Amino acid sequence: MDDTQQEILDIFKETGALLSGHFILRSGERSAHYFQCARVCEHLGKVERLAKMLLEKVSGLRFDTILAPAMGGLVLGQEVARLAGKRYLYVEKAGDVLELRRGFKFSPGERVLVVEDVITRGGRVRETLDIVAKNGAEAVGLAVLVDRSEGRASFGVPLISLLELSFPTYPPDAIPEELRGITPIKPGS
Repeated sequence: MDDTQQEILDIFKETGALLSGHFILRSGERSAHYFQCARVCEHLGKVERLAKMLLEKVSGLRFDTILAPAMGGLVLGQEVARLAGKRYLYVEKAGDVLELRRGFKFSPGERVLVVEDVITRGGRVRETLDIVAKNGAEAVGLAVLVDRSEGRASFGVPLISLLELSFPTYPPDAIPEELRGITPIKPGS
């Protein structure tokens, strides 16, 4: 792990954003570790630092707009947009699906960078990228704080992450013994 990745991991630990226990992920799978990025967002100086680091990593991409899926990417996406001097939009849940609401629109061919906090399987990111395409814009990349997909996530656009850190996940019917004695919680994504 290089110094930058260690700094990122330290930020997660210092803010209480890296949790240990028995967690139910949005996918329904279980994990002994959970990234609760909302805890980082309590410390705006840390959000600014992470956003600057993320912008450095996406410096080769040309984009007009930052788009974040709610809820996880909202604060980070806004900070990345602020620092980059770019337009900022977000998609939000309507029922259990994401939608572009509040009168937000894209111009034809508008170049969009999607910013998210953590991906494991990337379901919300896929929904977000579909929204970009359906609205005539062009997704040019995906920037995330943490990629815990173990290299399995593919989105058809460049995936740029600050930290690649994967913890095992388990289907609910194949939970290891060490997790069975811990009451599972769903911290929210």
